[in-house]
Amino acid sequence: MSPEPAITFVRPEQLTAKAPYAYAAITGPGQFVFTAGACPLDADGNTVAVGDVAGQARQVMANLVTALQAAGAQLTDVVKTTVYVASSQQADLGIAWGVVRAAFGAHDAPSTLLGVSVLGYDDQLVEVEAVAVRPGSSAM
Repeated sequence: MSPEPAITFVRPEQLTAKAPYAYAAITGPGQFVFTAGACPLDADGNTVAVGDVAGQARQVMANLVTALQAAGAQLTDVVKTTVYVASSQQADLGIAWGVVRAAFGAHDAPSTLLGVSVLGYDDQLVEVEAVAVRPGSSAM
């Protein structure tokens, strides 16, 4: 019997296969889940809501939920997020944060909100990465 791998990469079929990385990684059986930055891409790999920070943030959160679910977790299992917004305007950061915060509801995990000069996909304005602990695990 071979041991379980130390890391399992998660690639949900609902998210675009054009991304050159896994959407999440699970360490050990039922432990931490580390997501890639969720991007505002549709299933075909196209950037959605071009020029619309709130629209992109909504797609990002939907994609984050999909990646977490594929890894056996949900938003209420998230212990930390980092939110990236490609803008030098604090108002844009506030718009993105409002969407992210609303998606988490009462689950107010620590987060870092950053304005950056550019993100990885054409016309991308928002990205969110998360660390979660799968339910029932003893990682914490």
